[in-house]
Amino acid sequence: MSYIQETLIFESDKIYFTDEAFGGDREVMMDWEDSLMSASAAYVCEEGGDILEIGFGMGISAGYMHSHSINSHTIIENHPQIIVKAQEWASGKSNVTIITGSWYDVKASLSTYDGIFYDTFGDQDMNKFSSSLSSLVKEGAKVTWWNNESSKTNFYNIPNVTYQTLNVNPPTNHYFNLTTYYLPKKEF
Repeated sequence: MSYIQETLIFESDKIYFTDEAFGGDREVMMDWEDSLMSASAAYVCEEGGDILEIGFGMGISAGYMHSHSINSHTIIENHPQIIVKAQEWASGKSNVTIITGSWYDVKASLSTYDGIFYDTFGDQDMNKFSSSLSSLVKEGAKVTWWNNESSKTNFYNIPNVTYQTLNVNPPTNHYFNLTTYYLPKKEF
C-alpha cells in the first residue's frame, strides 16, 4: 500500500500509521523535530520573498516560516488527511497557497522561489528532487531538506552544500535516532 493510502493517527506529539508488514507503528513526523523545523525555516526565509514548502506534516515548519517576513508561502501536500490539516492551518492567511497532490506532478505549474524546504514521507519521486531544483529556484535561493544522513553528506548528491550541526535528543523512533543532525544548506 502506498503511503497516501495509509490511515494516519494524529497525536499531540506525532503522526503515525500502523504497518503490520513493517512490524507495528511507523512514525511520519514527531514534535522532537521542532528545533530542526525552526532552523530549516530560518534558513529558507533568510531573504524573505517567495517560499515553497514541499510536505506539511505537523505544520511545525509552516508555523515558523509564517513567522518570518515573507511575500508568499506555497505548500504542497499529497496525503488526504494532512491536506485537510494544511487547509485548516492556512485558513485566513492570505499569502499562503495550498497545492494538493504530488510535488513532482505539479512542478511544471509552479513558479520560482527564494527559499525551498523539502520534507516528505513516502515520496515516490524523491530521487527527482535534485534534478528538479533548477526549474524551481530564483538566483540566490536558499534550499534545505530533511537529511537522514549521519554525516555531512546528502542522499541527493547535491554539490556545494554546507551543513549546520544541530544537537538533538529524539525519542526512539523508526526514522532518526542520532544525536547530531546535519542541516543541509544550499544557495543557488
